[in-house]
Amino acid sequence: MTDSAPTLPAQPTILHVDMDAFYVSVEIKKDPTLAGRPVIVGGTGNRGVVASCSYEARAFGIHSAMPTARARRLCPQAVFLPGHFDDYQEASSAIHRIFLSFTPLVEGIALDEAFLDVSGARRLFGTGPEVAARIRQDVRQTVGIECSVGVARTKLMAKLASKEAKPRPSPSGPQPGPGVFVVLPEEELGFLHPKPVRALWGVGPATAARLTRMGISTVGDLARAPLESLVGSLGQAAGRHLHELAWGRDPRRVEPSRPTKSIGHEETYAKDHYRAETLAVEVIRMADAVAGRLRHASLEARTVTLKVRFGDFSTITRSRTETAGFSTAQVISRIALALLEEVDVSAGVRLLGVSASGLADAGAEQLSLDDLTGPGSDDAGWKAATGAIDDIRRRFGDRAVGPAALAGADGVRVKRIGDTQWGPGT
Repeated sequence: MTDSAPTLPAQPTILHVDMDAFYVSVEIKKDPTLAGRPVIVGGTGNRGVVASCSYEARAFGIHSAMPTARARRLCPQAVFLPGHFDDYQEASSAIHRIFLSFTPLVEGIALDEAFLDVSGARRLFGTGPEVAARIRQDVRQTVGIECSVGVARTKLMAKLASKEAKPRPSPSGPQPGPGVFVVLPEEELGFLHPKPVRALWGVGPATAARLTRMGISTVGDLARAPLESLVGSLGQAAGRHLHELAWGRDPRRVEPSRPTKSIGHEETYAKDHYRAETLAVEVIRMADAVAGRLRHASLEARTVTLKVRFGDFSTITRSRTETAGFSTAQVISRIALALLEEVDVSAGVRLLGVSASGLADAGAEQLSLDDLTGPGSDDAGWKAATGAIDDIRRRFGDRAVGPAALAGADGVRVKRIGDTQWGPGT
């Protein structure tokens, strides 16, 4: 017995577009000789992880987030490539321009996937499935890579449908998928209920284990479970949320712009660092990068967080919040360095991260006299210097100028988005 379903569109007009092996596809476009081979993109060192792999590599059991060392054991003949983040960003921008040519209602989830609401585009471009087919064609012709599209009335169904649209790995090579998979209104529960509960948003390993103990393994099992039992086991919010999803009720809309909550950088090192002096330079490097991204987005932060993961994988975070907003590397590095001084690094640091949160539009908050002289304030001199640094970098590149601590024989060692994102190189 179920409650009445919420009002939904009469036809499937929510699209989930997902690139097929995106990073690998971009690499193959640059080097066509890689086509048909097991290719793995990610951290190439022993501490790296797989970011993306071709369907030929997937036939060996390799998947994203797998440790690179294990992927090498499974497929030693694979081609291992470090990520080239600038190339992926360029391809992603071109893909999103295609999305926006059909509808302004585009919610980017990652570089390689997005939700689209095309309910207002039917008169110009046709039905949801017709728009999906046109998007696939435009992405193929303009960007030179393939994508899969799920079409449904809700984001949940569209996300699950896009997986059904994808190719399948096999020992003889990838088997093409349909490319576009549509879930019609009358087919929703028949499509949803046989799937494992892990297919639902919010069901991680811990929640799945609890549901298994309740005898629940499929979404259909979850739908038939008494709501009171779910609430008693999972809590009020999680129990009701999963109960709704199990009946295909997902009222979330496509949100074209989602506010940025934090900006940060982190890095896993090929070898543990034991010296505070070495880590201090890394903090300055990350603070410089975080500050640059804040200013590029016209944002200011109020909180700095330092993340430290030790060699035994134990992880700690330390944060400090200031009364005034800031966006300069001088302020962020000073706060992060003070946080680092509170940490005993003698056990060896495997990963270090610096992030800024509590974001607001730059200049949106009126400062008090205390703020102007407080520990987190940006004085006029630093703001002027920072503006000059930004101008130089826009004209001559990121490595043209930077903190003196980052200068070496090879120039300024700046931190960029995507650097060692999936772990260190060999």
